[in-house]
Amino acid sequence: MNTQTETLLRTRRSVRRFSQEAVPDSLVERILETATCAPSAHNRQPWRFFVFSSAGTKACLAEALAAQFRRDFAADNLPEEKIAAQVERSRARLTAAPVVVVLCMDLSEMDVYPDARRSEAERSMAVQSVAAAGLQLLLAAHAEGLGGNWICWPLFTQETVRVTLDLPATWEPQAMFFLGYPDETPREKVLKPLAEVVRFERSPR
Repeated sequence: MNTQTETLLRTRRSVRRFSQEAVPDSLVERILETATCAPSAHNRQPWRFFVFSSAGTKACLAEALAAQFRRDFAADNLPEEKIAAQVERSRARLTAAPVVVVLCMDLSEMDVYPDARRSEAERSMAVQSVAAAGLQLLLAAHAEGLGGNWICWPLFTQETVRVTLDLPATWEPQAMFFLGYPDETPREKVLKPLAEVVRFERSPR
């Protein structure tokens, strides 16, 4: 493997603190174009992206998510002080992100089957396809000198995100990415040894 490419792939880290330097629209578009080069089942490209950076939209979504989080955390019987802290931390992270990308899945062009087994497999293929685009987005941002952070909140708040952002009915929010110029040095990742996560075929006797 090309050493430069290998270094790029191995040095991507989650960035949680960003400078307030504006990210050019052209750069965001280039990153998204790279993200859409990801592989997908049947080449149906079920990923959809909603991009925003305005303070108003960030504040509106933060408020809607805060209400949803409060309901969920209350149902978990968390103490009020812990609920307030988690909600405020989430609000601060969202409103401080220079660019927010909501990654959605659209099943409208995927194959349709009459049975549950194949229908579930088809949905899983779409989820995997969208996830591949999400990783490609993070790597493209890293290659362009931006930091990125993958956020899973939309999986727990799909309808809240869709309604608040007025997304099409077929768009299912799957993830959210915060992008911007880094204002921190990300900590090193602790990786499991290869021997714990890989099993090779045994040599024939």
